[in-house]
Amino acid sequence: MKSFEVENVTFGDGRLTIIAGPCVVESEDHALFMAQEINDVCKMVGLDLVYKSSFDKANRSSIESFRGKGMEFGLDILAKVKAEVGIPVITDVHEPWQVEKTAEVADILQIPAFLCRQTDLLVEAAKSGRAVNVKKGQFLAPWDARNIVEKIKSAGGEKILLTERGVSFGYNNLVVDLRSFPIMREFGVPVVFDTTHSLQLPGGLGKATDGQAQYIEHFARSAVACGVDAVFMEVHDNPAEAPSDGPNQLPLARLEKLLIKLKQIQELVHSE
Repeated sequence: MKSFEVENVTFGDGRLTIIAGPCVVESEDHALFMAQEINDVCKMVGLDLVYKSSFDKANRSSIESFRGKGMEFGLDILAKVKAEVGIPVITDVHEPWQVEKTAEVADILQIPAFLCRQTDLLVEAAKSGRAVNVKKGQFLAPWDARNIVEKIKSAGGEKILLTERGVSFGYNNLVVDLRSFPIMREFGVPVVFDTTHSLQLPGGLGKATDGQAQYIEHFARSAVACGVDAVFMEVHDNPAEAPSDGPNQLPLARLEKLLIKLKQIQELVHSE
């Protein structure tokens, strides 16, 4: 498997990397606070961090759902996180025209799960020269993700991440197939587990997504035991008040204990 670096962060090479932050960019103060708090915990535990937050959530359950405060607002704040906290950042792009502007700030471009087969978007992201993280769609088998990798490579993309975030399982529910981790790693790219989105109950609140955040630690530990290269978690200091994805975000107060445990599991897995 090909490992690579993004700024000061390593993906692969036997390392465990954390991608974490609030679902959506809410304000400058909140982003800087969350980035510093999460970074402090990761440094203490000894894990690399990429800060995650979206400037737009284009696939909300309802027209009434909060999407974010816009691309310019979000990118300006993410740029400040990079400059003031000193960590790389990742954010979503939904359309090809967003890629060039976003790549000026984001170290990793993220392709949302519902868009993982959008060839023009994948190709444009690859051409940006940035690392690309693609969330495997809820409708794809893990072996079908090979086509995603081939599309990005065909456009010159070399730094590729594949993220598992569960597959559709009945109404308002997802399930994670642990076989997907070794299967997707066979494609020669680092594999990420999106712990918090795997615990969504899409549309479970009618006009909003529900979630089961009480199982975050269980899912994350299982994925690290399966040998994933990175763990993705949406983290919030007050999930009950979060404007997006509150029910499945990890409360900041639970982060340190979880990361300590994940580091221990990772060290055990790679001690063989």
